[in-house]
Amino acid sequence: MVFVPIAIGMLLLVAGAHWYVWRRLVRDTMRRGGWPRRLATPAVVLLPLMAFAAVASERAGAPMPVQQALGWPGLMWLALLLYLLLALAVGELVRPVLLRVLERRARRAGGGAGAAAPVAEAEREAAVAALAQQVATAEAADEAAAEAGGGASGGGGGTGTKAPLRLGPATGLGDEGAAGSGGSAGSADGRADAGDPAAAPVGGDVSRRLFVARTVAIGATAVAAGTVAYGAYGVLGRAPKVKNVTVPLTKLPASAHGYRIAVVSDIHLGPVLGRGHTQRIVDTINAQRPDLVAIVGDLVDGSVDHLGTAAEPLGQLAAPDGTYFVTGNHEYFTGAEGAGEWLDHLRELGLHPLENARTELSGFDLAGVNDVSGEDVGRAPDFARALGDRDTSRASVLLAHQPVVIHDAVDHGVDLQLSGHTHGGQMWPVTYIAEAANPTLAGLERYGDTQLYVTRGAGAWGPPVRVGAPSDITLVRLASPGA
Repeated sequence: MVFVPIAIGMLLLVAGAHWYVWRRLVRDTMRRGGWPRRLATPAVVLLPLMAFAAVASERAGAPMPVQQALGWPGLMWLALLLYLLLALAVGELVRPVLLRVLERRARRAGGGAGAAAPVAEAEREAAVAALAQQVATAEAADEAAAEAGGGASGGGGGTGTKAPLRLGPATGLGDEGAAGSGGSAGSADGRADAGDPAAAPVGGDVSRRLFVARTVAIGATAVAAGTVAYGAYGVLGRAPKVKNVTVPLTKLPASAHGYRIAVVSDIHLGPVLGRGHTQRIVDTINAQRPDLVAIVGDLVDGSVDHLGTAAEPLGQLAAPDGTYFVTGNHEYFTGAEGAGEWLDHLRELGLHPLENARTELSGFDLAGVNDVSGEDVGRAPDFARALGDRDTSRASVLLAHQPVVIHDAVDHGVDLQLSGHTHGGQMWPVTYIAEAANPTLAGLERYGDTQLYVTRGAGAWGPPVRVGAPSDITLVRLASPGA
């Protein structure tokens, strides 16, 4: 029952965010009835629906073309929405400043026009005097003609019509009627859409508000689009960066000094990240020539039927001591059966899954546990099985997807735990949420006698975008104090 109010709250939050974006980008900037507004309004409604449908289709195992058709626009919109909201929030601070600047400029311009007012008034008075002189001259001429022409002529003149006198352009009085009617029409237009600045007549305060609204909207859209494009390039356009980390282990013998483990996590093969993404990661790892490769969970977002070919380049990984794998929470999205199919497929590719198991290598023990999400499908992590009967005088390295199990690792005397899961937050400011939810967001930290290293991962979940948390593959170099 708790899920229902949470779901309703989330829907209201999403709806409110989209209404705010529509108001600032569409209503405040586009004329009502125009084709830009007719296109933009449905788009603001359709894109979030596509995002929800993309996630639902992935969980439901819809055909891959359907997942891709929904995933690309829907997931990219989620990233764009986040940075649009942030940019528009900054725009709310900029908006009153721009309006104040424009108002000051308008007042200065109005002051210059006021200085010219006495000149215009003098011209008007001169025109009125000239008109009075013209009228006096015309009346004198009429009187003289009446005296010379007699009564009959006077009668005829009396019945005639005099041509109307018109003021010249200097007075401006001849256009008052037209100006008045135009002003009335303008007022009517203003009243017709008083709540829509983009539809109101341009002039005065309205034109300034419209200019500021469009300036903020264009600026916010440009910043958000640029941020998302840069973040997408970091995932789709280049291989993850290689980080080098040296970890001293007290129990590590001198013979194992300098042993190198390539750690990669959160590859997230799915409708957006496919075989090309896998190949870039494999090529990057092989170029480092590690002694061992450790894939610590969240390899896939889907079934073997949909993504088996995307994972095939993993069979090219080359390391003297092999490639080892432990499950992450996403491997269990398809249930226990789906996770089992992936483990079998990875074995066919030459990888070694560690399901609550351990193997002894030259110099240290390598153990791996299932992800904590496996509890829901009968595949819970079992630290006692993986670590309980080992020789505690030997150094131990544990592969576990989520950093939160570090306390179990400490209890079982693990020397080093290698994890992923956090993505380093993936997109700022989500980093603050991820940091609050995990004991270590990224990097190396010590918990008692146990050290924990968390990689930011090589892929992305949801939008293929990373901002402030670049993807990485870590080359962990083990160091012996006796070397």
